[in-house]
Amino acid sequence: MKMVTKTAFDPSTGEVYEVEMPAPEEVEKGILGLEFPPEGIRVRDAVAQLTDKFQLSDEQRNAKYKSGSNILKVFHLAVVQPEFTRLLGAGKLAQPGGSKTPYVLSDPPSQTLISDLTSIPDPSATIEKGERTGQTAEQSIEENYQQIQGALAADLLQRIKDNSPAFFEELVIDLLVAMGYGGSREDAEAVGRSGDGGIDGIINEDVLGLDVIYVQAKRWQADVGEPPVRDFVGALQGRRARKGIFITTSAFANGAKKYVSEVDTKDTKIVLIDGRQLAQFMIDHNVGVSVVKSYEIKRVDSDYFAEEGE
Repeated sequence: MKMVTKTAFDPSTGEVYEVEMPAPEEVEKGILGLEFPPEGIRVRDAVAQLTDKFQLSDEQRNAKYKSGSNILKVFHLAVVQPEFTRLLGAGKLAQPGGSKTPYVLSDPPSQTLISDLTSIPDPSATIEKGERTGQTAEQSIEENYQQIQGALAADLLQRIKDNSPAFFEELVIDLLVAMGYGGSREDAEAVGRSGDGGIDGIINEDVLGLDVIYVQAKRWQADVGEPPVRDFVGALQGRRARKGIFITTSAFANGAKKYVSEVDTKDTKIVLIDGRQLAQFMIDHNVGVSVVKSYEIKRVDSDYFAEEGE
């Protein structure tokens, strides 16, 4: 069986060590090979079955990692849960009852992550629609593409809001690593905890760690006003930090934007990322999403058909 190395944490000693775990492809096969009850299966029940299926050792079963102030099981939340999420996005699993409900095998497997779309539009139907409305084929396809992207962004934000604040903090770090900050995921640090002084994460700006960026993540419904942003800037100044990113699932009030523009100098740089931008970054960098279908649009190569002498 193919294995990968995961970082684990011993809460009794504070020691960080490495532990071997089944590779993602092994976990995928294991999940799809489970017997799904008619009502579906929950991740915790799948974990119990897969633990026996893979014959995990006591060390593997009990391995933990630290997420902020939380101590979590590696096999459950760093090995099995990500595969359930990926298989859901790939259309191989579904949650008919919505997020936080049991998973079932998808039928057909082409089901998409977008909960309010039954299928991706067929290109021929899209072209026909464009001809009727006076649009070109490319314009029609582009319009449908933008609709799909919008629905996907809305679905991503809802799923984030359905999860815990700790999950959101980890997601933000995953995204920043995917965007090229911090080197490896192991080099990044999620530090959200009670009394953290307004800092939810610390990440290197580059792989060499020449500078760091401090992160604040707010999984809010309401707009973020000036006070939370002001507190974040104060936390940065208290650490003599120069760069910070404030990310929210909602939006920023005008007061917050105005305050950042006033403190934004060569010595202090604050970037605000709202829910719309967050979802787009996740889509662009393949965090929490996977490709279901792709189409190439081609046109005639005029140079190929140009005979010599013309």
